[in-house]
Amino acid sequence: MKTIVSRLERVFNKHEENSRTDDSSELTSASSDCEDCEHPSSCSFIEGLEIMSSRENEQEMPENLQGGILLDKVYIVPSWDLNMFLFAPNSQFKKDLEDMQGTTDAEEGPWTWKSANMSHLSRTVSCTKAATKLVKAVKATEEQTYIKADGKEFAVLTNVSTPEVPYGNAFNIELLYKIMPGSEISSGEASSHLLISWGINFCKSTMMKCMIEGGARQGLKECFDQFADLLAQNFKMMDYMDSSNKDHMLATLEAAHQSEWQLASDYFWNFTVVSTIFMILYVVVHILFCEPSIVQGLEFNGLDLPDSFGQLITCAILVIQLERVCNMMKHFIQARLQRGSDHGVRAQGEGWVLTVALIEGTNLSSMDSTGLSDPFVVLACNGKTRTSSVQLQTSDPQWNEILEFDAMDEPPSVLDVEVFDFDGPFDQATSLGHAEIVFLKHTSLELADMWIPLEGKLAQSSQSKLHLRIFIDNDKGVETVKEYLTKMEKEVGRKMSLRSPHRNSTFQNLFGLPPEEFLINDFTCHLKRKMPLQGRIFLSARILGFYANLFGHKTKFFFLWEDIEEIQVHPPSLSSVGSPFLVITLRKGRGLDARCWAKSQDEEGRLRYNFQSFISFSIASRTIMALWKTKTMIPEHKSQLAEEQPQDEEKWSIMLEDHGCFVSAEEVKMPKIFSTELPISVESLMEMFDGGKMEHEIMEKSGRLSYATTAWESVKLGVFERHITYRFKYHISIFGGEVTCTQHKSPLGNDEGWIVNELMAIQDVPFADHFHGNLRYQIEKSSLAYCSCKCDVYFGITWLKSTKFQQRITRNMSDKFTQIMKEVFELIKREKLLANPDQHPIRHEDATMLV
Repeated sequence: MKTIVSRLERVFNKHEENSRTDDSSELTSASSDCEDCEHPSSCSFIEGLEIMSSRENEQEMPENLQGGILLDKVYIVPSWDLNMFLFAPNSQFKKDLEDMQGTTDAEEGPWTWKSANMSHLSRTVSCTKAATKLVKAVKATEEQTYIKADGKEFAVLTNVSTPEVPYGNAFNIELLYKIMPGSEISSGEASSHLLISWGINFCKSTMMKCMIEGGARQGLKECFDQFADLLAQNFKMMDYMDSSNKDHMLATLEAAHQSEWQLASDYFWNFTVVSTIFMILYVVVHILFCEPSIVQGLEFNGLDLPDSFGQLITCAILVIQLERVCNMMKHFIQARLQRGSDHGVRAQGEGWVLTVALIEGTNLSSMDSTGLSDPFVVLACNGKTRTSSVQLQTSDPQWNEILEFDAMDEPPSVLDVEVFDFDGPFDQATSLGHAEIVFLKHTSLELADMWIPLEGKLAQSSQSKLHLRIFIDNDKGVETVKEYLTKMEKEVGRKMSLRSPHRNSTFQNLFGLPPEEFLINDFTCHLKRKMPLQGRIFLSARILGFYANLFGHKTKFFFLWEDIEEIQVHPPSLSSVGSPFLVITLRKGRGLDARCWAKSQDEEGRLRYNFQSFISFSIASRTIMALWKTKTMIPEHKSQLAEEQPQDEEKWSIMLEDHGCFVSAEEVKMPKIFSTELPISVESLMEMFDGGKMEHEIMEKSGRLSYATTAWESVKLGVFERHITYRFKYHISIFGGEVTCTQHKSPLGNDEGWIVNELMAIQDVPFADHFHGNLRYQIEKSSLAYCSCKCDVYFGITWLKSTKFQQRITRNMSDKFTQIMKEVFELIKREKLLANPDQHPIRHEDATMLV
């Protein structure tokens, strides 16, 4: 029916056009051509792309859809080949993807012309999506349309409709595939940049809009994860931050940099200079051919005045031309001196190194009547500036310069870019436009080759842009992170440890951060708006982020430390349910992406956010204040906060880094849950707590997966501390349960044993934010047998929030940890005795007593 309707519409349109124009033969021919192109036999997919490429009129690539980015990768394959691989009829990749995702009944229509002027290719693809846990198998229809195809760049818009899903008639999903040529590779191979974005269109009003968006986002993410995995099996991905590729790109820029003679010739080769030189030569030759003039009028010997008004005008023109040339020479010399020594100078020190390649600019505005300017660029980052050279008399300057910032202890967050018009060393330069680049909002791929639109009245009127390539490297690797944490320990006044790679990766994926961003701490809290929203606040070297998941409705935002203007600590009040809270005020114009989550907005337009109900408010507030002041205060004042914090504690306490919880060991009621005597020495049993091979093997056998420990560190005289992470096997906890522990060990008073205290937080289990577990191992020599020891295990729960399930949770956890302790110590006994049967001989009477 669609085909019949389109044919009838085309016929009526043709008759209407024929009635309006006299030349009907040409229109009939074009219509017949379009009719023929609808059949694959007369117009193939490749021919259709070639027709679109020949009719392309500098159409720009469409903007990304509002839903977000699903895939952003660069593959080592030409853009044409990648387009054919994905969208050619009967593509093997599409069949493999359908098999991977369980898609059935796939029907692929031919590529046809969507409009009569043959400007857009289109086809319809239908299939049956595999059933999921929530949705049965449903029929899906995709309409794929080429928006742009010029042979190098391709843009395909896909409209997906699934009317059989719940509320399926109320929305459509849009996908935009953009294939663009990638940057140059040192090996000379071609590369393609594939970027896929998505959006959702609601054709009907529904109360389930948020739920539909969340479900669509999750489903598309899973689908395109499989898409990316399968595509990576066919083409090699390219890493833009690869050092060899970076060196190749920078070497290309250095080779393209103009010499001084080229700059001088380009600057002085103009009509003013050439005409002035010609006039000077003409006058000199004229003087050589002329005889000495007769002294007449008011002249005397040594003074030769013009003899006519023509001579006077000629002399005036020559003087004006000479003045203009002298000013140009002076301007050129000052511009060469203005460039300083920033270009080509390598960064000093070790740490985070920011390298900016300033390539070119386009459509730069000018205040001169000539329409040309003398632009130079000033880059600022972390209080340091770099200045480019001055390009004279041009609106499209070519710099090809490399500017490096000295190494920094912390990763850079923002790069401020401003373009000025050079007017001399003592004149106030005119700003031609400015821009701000937030590194966290761009991938390494985007930073490696980006065009920046400049802001400002002059820049926006001229649509000025700059071409930059930005690289962020770390010379010292993980040591830089450790040194930063050590410095922050002095600011906060408490111990900080390096997070696991898995936890860092989860944090980066949650907020879409680059790989160099590392998590420092996170705390449970409430975001106060009209109603409190429980979530977690995440702290890193560059951002403060908040995340909450309420019945599938996710709240997620972050802002830079530099965006914060003020942090206020408010005492407990009735509105905060009797707990202190933090009020964070952002600078004007900052945090606009998270405007809807702000508590209020003051008269100046600054956003305010309220965070309350921290488990340990003192530690959270100290950490937040320290990180903010480290970024905003001058270096002389950075150590002031650490001097104000108490350095010594009255009594020994356990600190849980991952949750910011601070609980005194004596305050927890800990009954004994297990006791045993082992025919091994205290020193042998303490090997269970040294992080060695035996400890890891026993813990893995007892059901603790991914077991990882840190080294023991002395926190005070006779007290040592370490951190442990693992997760339970399914037979121990059906929820999995990721566990983070802090252990302290100290010798007994008689030096004949040890006490090991352990504070644990179990995540991803019901009521995980209501409690923390406490274990205590008391290990001492046994009085029953020679070369034996006794171990008592105590267990208790610290309740952070009240719940009616306290007794049930306490009983369940006590029983479970009693069983775990039995298995652990049975494994210890078996491992020690079987490994060294002769190391611990047992006398007959001692064995009888043990039995």
